[in-house]
Amino acid sequence: MQEIESQIEGRRRNGLPDIQEKNEPEEVTYDDLLSSAGEFGLYQKILFISTFPFYAFGVVSYFQQLFITEVSPNHWCQVPELANLTVLQRRAMAIPTDPDARFGYSQCSAYVANWSAELAAGRTTPDPSWRTEPCRYGWEFNSTEIPYLTISSELGWVCDKDSNQASAQSIFFVGSIVGGFLIGWIADRYGRLPATAICNVIGGVSGVITIFATNFVQFAVCRFFMGISWDNSMLMVYLLVLEYVAPKYRTIIANLPFAIFYTFTLCVYPWIALACNHWKVFSLVTSIPMIFAVLAPFVMPESPRWLLSVGRVDDAIKKIQRIGQVNKKEVSSKLIEQFKTSLSKQKLEAKYGAVDLLKRSLLRNMFICICIGYMCCTITLDSLIRSIGQLEFDFFVSFSVISFTEFPSLALVSFILDLTGRKWLAVSTFAVACVFSVLTAFLGGGLSSVLCAVVARFAMNITYNTVMQWATEMLPTTVRGTGMSIVHICGYVATVISPFIVYLEIYYTWLPLVIVGGVAGFGAVIVLGLPETASKELPHTFEDAETLIRDSKFIEIPCLMKKKSQASKQDGHENNSFEM
Repeated sequence: MQEIESQIEGRRRNGLPDIQEKNEPEEVTYDDLLSSAGEFGLYQKILFISTFPFYAFGVVSYFQQLFITEVSPNHWCQVPELANLTVLQRRAMAIPTDPDARFGYSQCSAYVANWSAELAAGRTTPDPSWRTEPCRYGWEFNSTEIPYLTISSELGWVCDKDSNQASAQSIFFVGSIVGGFLIGWIADRYGRLPATAICNVIGGVSGVITIFATNFVQFAVCRFFMGISWDNSMLMVYLLVLEYVAPKYRTIIANLPFAIFYTFTLCVYPWIALACNHWKVFSLVTSIPMIFAVLAPFVMPESPRWLLSVGRVDDAIKKIQRIGQVNKKEVSSKLIEQFKTSLSKQKLEAKYGAVDLLKRSLLRNMFICICIGYMCCTITLDSLIRSIGQLEFDFFVSFSVISFTEFPSLALVSFILDLTGRKWLAVSTFAVACVFSVLTAFLGGGLSSVLCAVVARFAMNITYNTVMQWATEMLPTTVRGTGMSIVHICGYVATVISPFIVYLEIYYTWLPLVIVGGVAGFGAVIVLGLPETASKELPHTFEDAETLIRDSKFIEIPCLMKKKSQASKQDGHENNSFEM
């Protein structure tokens, strides 16, 4: 009796329906079994901490190119014959002035003169009648902005080659699309941990090989393979931890690792680049640790849900029993037998795919809105990250300060998402990002621009994680995995565009952030049509998902609805008391 009561209480805590009456067959789900072994005990805490390296690898995969290709926008032609002069003297002597240029002088041409003769004659200023030519001997860069050698400054990826960075980043995202299919297939066929190990090793090896790149094609190939590792480098272990944690803790655990591990790595990342003081050293230092992910299958447990999906029920149960041992909880043999019985009684449902999702108009419209909303998220967030160099403030300080917004925003999401609901939190933060992106564009650089960029990034961090969890909760169980894979791939496709949005800065400095603001505003409008999912059961079938859409109201704020519901119950109780 005590055991049954304990099970009932555990199910109620996790928002699950009560176990059937004793004369009815009892269904025991995986979540029931997991709760009996400890909802969030010592085992889950150790597993949670062990994911830290993989969030660091996610940062390396995504942001490495930013620090090995970033180049000071303040550059000019190198003239070897004037090497004995100071920087300012060289620039004043050999570089034509240009009032319309960003820095007041030409960045891609220099005067042609007999410099030995001119110096011998004591000349200190140029003759405007001298002819000019494109930079023949490379460029000089303002070392106070980017104080170390990057591949862009080494190979001269400026002027007529200044689109190389954007092109390489887009090729990186093409690799991400390939990785989404390839690593996803490996994860379903061979397990989450082999997929994690393979994608991180691919990223680590490509990062090491990058140091041997001597031209754009070689560099782009390396970036393509690094792109294969992105997202999957941390996504699989992210899902792994969620599958070992009881439902009541999943909203927090979905966001807390990003808030702590991801943010910490982001904030220290630019200072590692400065300490390395060379793009090749930095690439080696950050890439080699990724290769050690090959040890993941030997030190971390495999996903129990994947084990169940491939019929390895006994192995999955052993994982649960191990959790109970570490958490000092006993998983009763009766509960295990009930779980096995429940599995054997489950009817095999027809396998649905994305095509079936698109055949139903309600689900099709919802799914298209989900994909477009997520694409708006990725374009806006990625463009804000890559626009940091345009803020005309210390690049490394700006990156760390803006990156720190990840922590409070994700911590906030962890605790308010179930109160505010998904829709209106996403709409409001999209709108805030829209307004402050545009403000950043027209403030002219400096601290004020950085502060506006901080607000925009803070808002988009919230939007991104809200939309991610929201999308998962809208799709029916039968196509949730396939649907989310498509949503992610749409995000990868969108980020192919974002580097070129940032590249438009060479035409008008304000244009990229205005476009980013417009994309965020469009995202706010798109998600208005999606149903609220907070405090609602996840749809299991297509019919459940359609019911969720039909029953949704335009304005649903869970915390207010809960108060209203409680007030109604209280009024009803008082009326009943009065009648008595």
